[in-house]
Formats: sequence, structure tokens, C-alpha cells
Amino acid sequence: MADMAPVVTLDHVTVTYASNAALRDVSVAFAPGAVGLLGPNGAGKSTMLKALLGFIVPDQGRMHVLDKDVATSPLEIRARIGYMPESDAHIPGMNAVSFVAYCGELCGLPRADAMQRAHEVLYYVGLGEARYRNIETYSTGMKQRIKLAQALVHDPDLLFLDEPTNGMDPKGRDEMLELVRDLAHRKGVNLILSSHLLPDVEYTCDHVVVMDKGTVAVAGPIAALKQPRGQVYELRVKTADSLEAFVAHLQSAGLECHATEDDVMRVFVPGDGGARRVFGLAVEAGVQVRHLRPSVPTLEDVFAHAVGER
Repeated sequence: MADMAPVVTLDHVTVTYASNAALRDVSVAFAPGAVGLLGPNGAGKSTMLKALLGFIVPDQGRMHVLDKDVATSPLEIRARIGYMPESDAHIPGMNAVSFVAYCGELCGLPRADAMQRAHEVLYYVGLGEARYRNIETYSTGMKQRIKLAQALVHDPDLLFLDEPTNGMDPKGRDEMLELVRDLAHRKGVNLILSSHLLPDVEYTCDHVVVMDKGTVAVAGPIAALKQPRGQVYELRVKTADSLEAFVAHLQSAGLECHATEDDVMRVFVPGDGGARRVFGLAVEAGVQVRHLRPSVPTLEDVFAHAVGER
């Protein structure tokens, strides 16, 4: 897979809205398979997808999708892409099967084939029993599923999924991620999953492009990016002074650390210093270590390292 030609490339692409640069001199290649486009809201992810679809013309740079130039062949590219937008885009008054079949016709399928495919994909995404219901009666999760169905109806060569788990409850989110994982790993569909949720990308994708403030912070295979360049620890401490002071002390010594959802910090110790170095720095700062154990590097560590450098 790594030796195959990329499905998407950007070469020095800049996109500005008024005086704000949404993409700043971006050069990156997306490998075949499942690639996560990861970054906080406002990082430029949706802008990149819209530019690749030809909806936004960049100020400078070139883009290729499936070996075609976006500037000269946008319609050919769109015919081969399935796009699941972040916002709802259904047509009022239509039921699900009519809407998805209509999307298939827009992509060039004959009417009978489009209707047959609509039934198939609606069953695949779990809406088979509700396919004759009006879309306005759908829950948020069901509307997300129908957006995936319309993206799949014409059997595209590449999927763009923009925040596919938006607004979904935990069960619906898990089911959507299972669908994305199935598409990528069992059905061999090339896809780009745009998300600000690290667990979504880590569960479904093999590669990642991390965006930060309109630029690419890091890109590559997730497994390779997670290879330790030292040791990662989970750390909990008791300190008489502010915790921020101890974090600053660790960072001044060359360690990376960031908080988790609990009161446990994740600390990366480069080189071979390991736990001995953490304890030594704690003694210097007059801090009591309550909890310290080795941990496996995660995509969160990769993200924090990449964004923290900028």
C-alpha cells in the first residue's frame, strides 16, 4: 500500500477568506486506504475538502485527485468521489430511498440502477426499515447515515467524510465508526475522514494528516508516528505549588506533557532517561509522585507533539 500512488496531492496550496488564510502553503499527499484528516475546528479541514472538490478555488497551488487536476477536471473528479458533508443536505419532502436514488442519478446512474443501489446502500447503513419515511422525520443519527448512503450510492473510487459522527449519541457513533472501518478495511474503499476527534481517526484509519492553523503539522502512517522516541508515562503528582509550575519545569528539561480527561498527565521522556529522570525532576521541584506507570503511545501523543511544536 505504501508504494502505491497517492489518491490526493496538494502542492503549495493557499486558500484565503478575506484576509484570513484557511490553508497556508499546504503540500501533502494522501495515501490509498483510510486517511484521517485530523485537527481542531478551524484548522482548515473542511476548506481542504471543498477545494479538492472544486467548490473553492485556491489563491495558489495545484491539487490532484485520482490523478486528475482539480483545476481542469472538477466534474470528472466529482463523478468518482462520494462526499458526506458536515451539514445536512437532504431535499425536503422526499423519502430516503427516493433521495438516495436521485443522488445516484445525479452521479450518472440510470434510474433503475440508481433505485436498486439506493435500496442496497440504505440497508447497508442500517436504514432499510426506514427507507420509505420522510427524511425530516429522521433523528440526527439517521440523517448522518443517509448522508453516508448518498455518498456511497454510485460506488465511488474515493470517499470524503466530513465529521461523520457529528451530533450522534455514543451508540450511533460507534455504529458509524464500524461502517467506516468496514468500508476501509473489508471493502477496500479509499477514504479521507475529516474529524476533530482523535479516537475516531485512530479506530478507523491507517494514515493521518494533522492540520493546525491552516498548515500540515505532521503526516504519515499512524503506526509509524506512534513509534516511541523515548518512553511515555502516566503521571499523577501532589504539589504544594501550582501544577503549571511543575509542568513548566518538566518542559524546560525537554520532556513533553499534557493533561488527560482525568487528573493524570501523560509525560514523554525522550532518550533513555525513563522513570529515573521523572523522579529526579520531581525531587528538584519538591513534588511528590503519587502515580507513575509506563504507557503505550497514542495518536493523542502524536497530535500533542505535532501541534505543540507550532
